[in-house]
Amino acid sequence: QVQLVESGGGLVQPGGSLRLSCTASGFIFSFNSMAWYRQAPGKQRALVASITSGGSTNVVDSVKGRFSISRDNAKNTVYLQMNSLKPEATAVYYCYTAPRPVAWGQGTQVTVSS
Repeated sequence: QVQLVESGGGLVQPGGSLRLSCTASGFIFSFNSMAWYRQAPGKQRALVASITSGGSTNVVDSVKGRFSISRDNAKNTVYLQMNSLKPEATAVYYCYTAPRPVAWGQGTQVTVSS
């Protein structure tokens, strides 16, 4: 079955870095676009970054220059590199894939706090 498994979350101090990973199975990873979303407490889930099957990337303005997305098709894995983290980055981060199939991961908690 289709699975997206995130890892790499945790507690980090402001200014620190984390790299999230999402490993996929159950579909042809290289054919699908991948994305990272996040949901902070009391807020709606929102797009952070996306990458197409061809490798074109998009990062939302609020994290541009600090976050980057990449993929390794040989490992069926997409990454989110997060640098210069701010407390407002605290959220559950979700991996997402589309269009065939459309699926979400279970999420990984990122907490930015001193």
